[in-house]
Order: sequence, then structure tokens, then C-alpha cells
Amino acid sequence: MENSNKISEVTEAFNLPGKLKECIPYGNGHINDTYRLTCETPEGIRRYILQRMSRRIFKNPQELMENVSGVTSWLRKKIIENGGDPERETLTLLNSRENLPYFVDSTGDYWRIYLFIEGATCYEQVKDDNDFYQSAVAFGHFQRLLADYPAETLHETIKDFHNTPDRLKKFKKAVAEDVCGRAAAVQDEINFILEREELTRALYDMQKDGRLPLRVTHNDTKLNNIMIDDKTGKAVCVIDLDTVMPGLAANDFGDSIRFGASTALEDERDLSKVSCNLHLFDVYAKGFIEGCGGALTELEIETLPLGAILMTFENGIRFLTDYLEGDHYFKIHREGHNLDRCRTQLTLVKDMQEKLPQMNEIIEKYK
Repeated sequence: MENSNKISEVTEAFNLPGKLKECIPYGNGHINDTYRLTCETPEGIRRYILQRMSRRIFKNPQELMENVSGVTSWLRKKIIENGGDPERETLTLLNSRENLPYFVDSTGDYWRIYLFIEGATCYEQVKDDNDFYQSAVAFGHFQRLLADYPAETLHETIKDFHNTPDRLKKFKKAVAEDVCGRAAAVQDEINFILEREELTRALYDMQKDGRLPLRVTHNDTKLNNIMIDDKTGKAVCVIDLDTVMPGLAANDFGDSIRFGASTALEDERDLSKVSCNLHLFDVYAKGFIEGCGGALTELEIETLPLGAILMTFENGIRFLTDYLEGDHYFKIHREGHNLDRCRTQLTLVKDMQEKLPQMNEIIEKYK
């Protein structure tokens, strides 16, 4: 827990209303330090989310906050135009006394405060089809509301995040250098990736030659980044906008499928358990396309299954690269953990490639 002097320094910088009654650690995030603040005001209790941004992960917090501020302001305007409630349907940033959406404390740490969204919950795991469907609708609706946002004006907060050809280049370097002497034992996995080298350029080339438009993408489209209304069970808000960047709609769709429609955990050792559940693919495709509400081009919709394959393939490449380099990027909890993760992803890629005709049929059904 932060010492009370630092919390006081930060909360005073944001001129919070009323009296601060409570500050407690909140949520399960692995990157930023998050607290829930409770303030007592003449109008009643107001709650807020306070976050210290990770300097280890985000090297330029000003640019990150420009992205978040720009996107949330845009969403707020659209939600009001649609007759919605902007305090529940998008994140609401508080400005500091210096009229900035963040505050730099005396030790150089960056902090921000959001309004707390009442009456809604984030879930770590899918309980039923409706949860997965609701997350799909929410991420699709996110695309719809931001369809005319000038995506090229956003900063790239993590450079080359979904530049798959660049991921392959780094992988080849890791194989060639083989600093840990691990390459000989993973030749099957290396060959699997190299045999599919052309796949890495599929979406990248379509964007470069103008066939696929740059979109505002979330880049972490997991269920736990959606707030679900406690009463209605419907998605109300997309949260965690730190990785919002210019990208492709198929990437956001694909990462959801990679994680949410797999029949096994990301690090499952029994590869016979790993496959893509076509029923869950169908559930998510229906919700995402409905949520987009006609905002995507025909080609964007057609490339959604390819996005699922490519995001899974990209993660497999990243896990194996990290394994070859000595496990310095992804946290591991056992020997060979990144290799296990790589193998599940590559098994899933093979299964998805075999099921591509059925995936295309599902997309066609909702197009």
C-alpha cells in the first residue's frame, strides 16, 4: 500500500470533492497499481479509481494519456448524441488542478483518476455464452463509435505491437543467435512457423496497400476489460484503454477468439485438449458484427477469421522467441512455460486453419 503522504499528494492535485474516507487496492491488474477511493460529499458518497501508470511498460505516459483522453472525449460525445449515459458507458477522466488528465508526483510517477462505474462488474472468466456475446457486442460497438475517429493521429504506445512480419524477423534472429542453446530441441516448432512465413504478411500487406483501413483498436480484447451491468447482464463499458492504438479490426476480433474460443488454457500441456470451439466462434462473431453495426467494410468482415489465425500465430511466435531468448519478457511460473504456451498457440493455429471453411461460413451468415 502506498504511504498516506503520497496518496494525499496525488488526491490534492486532482482537487477531489468532499473528504477522502477510504483508499484501498482494487482489481487484479498486473501492470498498473490500482486503488478505489471513496469520498464523502454533501451530495453523498462518490467513488473513483486511482491508478499509478507503469513506467516499466509505458515509456511515454504523456502520449498514452493523449490517446486515452482523445478517445474517451470522442466516445463521450457519441454516447450523449445517442442518448446514453457517458458516466457509465465510457471511462471518465478527471483533470488535475493543472488541467491535465494526469499528475506527476514528486518522485516522477504518473497518476490518473477515473470516475468509478457503479453497479457493474468485470469478470475474469466466461460463465456462459451470454458473457462472451456481450463482450463481443461491446468491442464491436467500440469500433462503431470510433469508426470516424482519425486513427492515424493516435500514438503507437507500444511500437510494432501487431507488426507480425517484424515479430517474425525478431524470431529468426533469436533462432540464429540461440543464446540459451535451446533451438535444437524445438526444431518442430521452428519449422512450423517458418513453413507459414507468408501468413505473417497477410493482413499487414492488405493494410499497407490500402485495402484494409486503419482503425482505433483496443489491443487487449479480453472479457475482463468489459464492465457488465449487475442488473441487466449487458455490457456497459469498455475499460483499460492503455493499449488503444491505430490497428486493424481483425486484430481485436482475432485476439478475443484466440483467448475466448480456445477449449484449453493458454499454457495447457496436453495438446489433445486444444482446439477452436466453433460454437463460441459463432457466438462471438454474431455479437461483434452486430455491435459494429455496419461500420466495417465488407473485406474487413471477411478477414475476421484470418485475424483469429494471425493473432494466435503471432502469439505463438512471441512465446517461442521469448523461450529462445531466455524468458525475459513474459512471466513464467515453471521451466519451459513459454514453450508450453507456444505449443498451445501453434496447435490452435493448425486447428483454425483446418476449420477456416466453417469459420468463413459463420461470418457469411452474419455479414
